[in-house]
Amino acid sequence: MATHTTKVLIVDDSALMRQILTRLLSSDPEIEVVGTAVDPFFARDKIKALLPDVLTLDVEMPRMDGITFLEKLMKAHPMPVIMVSSMTKAHCDITIRALEIGAVDFVQKPNVATSEAFAKEAAQIVEKVKAAGRARIGRPRLRPLTPIAAPSAGSSVSAAPRLSRPAPSNAIIAIGASTGGTEAIREVLLELPEDTPPIVIVQHMPPNFTASFAARLDQCCKIRVKEAADGDKLARGLALLAPGGFQMGLKRTTTGYAVTVMDAGEVNRHKPSVDYLFDSIAEIAGKNVTAAILTGMGADGANGMRRLRDAGARTIAQDAATCVVFGMPKEAIARGGAEYILPVQEIGGALLDLASTGAYAA
Repeated sequence: MATHTTKVLIVDDSALMRQILTRLLSSDPEIEVVGTAVDPFFARDKIKALLPDVLTLDVEMPRMDGITFLEKLMKAHPMPVIMVSSMTKAHCDITIRALEIGAVDFVQKPNVATSEAFAKEAAQIVEKVKAAGRARIGRPRLRPLTPIAAPSAGSSVSAAPRLSRPAPSNAIIAIGASTGGTEAIREVLLELPEDTPPIVIVQHMPPNFTASFAARLDQCCKIRVKEAADGDKLARGLALLAPGGFQMGLKRTTTGYAVTVMDAGEVNRHKPSVDYLFDSIAEIAGKNVTAAILTGMGADGANGMRRLRDAGARTIAQDAATCVVFGMPKEAIARGGAEYILPVQEIGGALLDLASTGAYAA
């Protein structure tokens, strides 16, 4: 069987960065760099001529910035786009906005200071580009930033948040996601009312980006959302997002639960890791947990979700049709960790059902 080749167009105003990205992407036999462009105007013409499968797009460029071009591209010619970003706060905020517009994922600009750092980042860039080539583009866009109260047509769970009865005081909701997860998490959290049980979240992201993501969520959700710090207490109406570059777990306190945030080693090559969080809460909270695993490449969280289910937790996997990349949910389902498989638009309501009644009202 012939190997599928992902055709990539690199858009970056830096000649050095175009050379670096071309060299590292071309090193993989499943990727073909079909061209480069110095700005969006050249990119527009090359997209038409070269028909790439994936675009890598710089955030800042002359004549037209990456966000403006991405908005135009997603309206005229939707396709998988990987943003190439630096670690500055401004770039983090812009990159989170790009994911809201429709970018599949983002990568940090390769660090050429050390060969070790470059090798690690190069492997991540290659993996993300290949995943983007398999991503589901052209799916119905998720809701805008303003929450929608009316139920979606044909939905088996009302879009209007509700708690059929108060959830137990020790109830916890846990969510894990990766590629495409920023929008999926937002869709789920917009479902939730102010009295929602405490939430802990892992989204695969590097440092700085998680702070920007948490701030964006906090602006549009009824619940509060913050980047977690070590010792933060779980509270109703509060979602704690694991900070990039750290592992987040759970611990008991004299008054309830709190998170542990530490500079531990990678799990499944991720820090934060969904498995790390799920394993911790399975051991400590078990049957008090309702968990969801959302869109993402790889298998992080799949084993942890199985351990959660074995410990008595209620579990949900996002379905293939609404995933950008049906990797992590697919693995969770295959390993027996998922009790329910639902479209992302129904997961928020189902989490509330399971947390408050112990039974999903299909």
